[in-house]
Amino acid sequence: MNGPFLNFKRPKTVVSTGIGEIWFSKNNTVYFDKFLMELKNTFLKRILSYFIRGLVLVAPLYVTGIIIWTGVEFLDNIIPINIPISNNQTVYLPGLGVLIILSGIIMLGFIFSTIIPQSFFQITESIMRRIPLVSLIYYSIKDLVLAFVGDKKKFNQPVLVTMYKDTGIKKIGFITQNDLSHLHIHDHVAVYMPLSYSLSGELFIVPSVNVTKLEATTTDVMKMLVSGGVSVKVPPHEEITEEG
Repeated sequence: MNGPFLNFKRPKTVVSTGIGEIWFSKNNTVYFDKFLMELKNTFLKRILSYFIRGLVLVAPLYVTGIIIWTGVEFLDNIIPINIPISNNQTVYLPGLGVLIILSGIIMLGFIFSTIIPQSFFQITESIMRRIPLVSLIYYSIKDLVLAFVGDKKKFNQPVLVTMYKDTGIKKIGFITQNDLSHLHIHDHVAVYMPLSYSLSGELFIVPSVNVTKLEATTTDVMKMLVSGGVSVKVPPHEEITEEG
């Protein structure tokens, strides 16, 4: 026999366990043939598997919670509100500042949409347009906000761009401008391509013939780009096939 019991003669009673054999002697003493080593390896593999599953569950929740809590604290610090409960003690309620800011924004939106005429905005923007630095900051932020939440969203057209026809290399991006005639550029479109694991990206001016629209939602495409292709929505029939 191989193992620690070199002088032991193989008995007649042998029980197979699937990962090794357990040998029983006449006095019911148990001897192992590769069983102990396989048991340790199986135990460690299971522990590692449980750890990975727990990490997959906990890590996204933890990071999401940290990001949300950091955002709430940042907004709360804009309007710090501490409720006094005694002479020298106050209570901080997380999210109260956020609630006040959101309520104020909604109220301003209501007032400027129903009470104040649109001509007021036109006059105000015409004045700000003439101030060099203020105009640059104001319109850059305004266009960025409108690109995500305005009526004329810019990141709602995911496309596939052929970068090099000889090699077939393609990139995924979003059309931000369909008409570039004001720059004397014709038959081209502006495509913004976000970088993976980053908040930055690159703007490319590409021929319209090299652009193919993707039949996918903006959210799914953005998640795929930001995650470097890791986060991909799998069709239901493929999930069933994999599980089977």
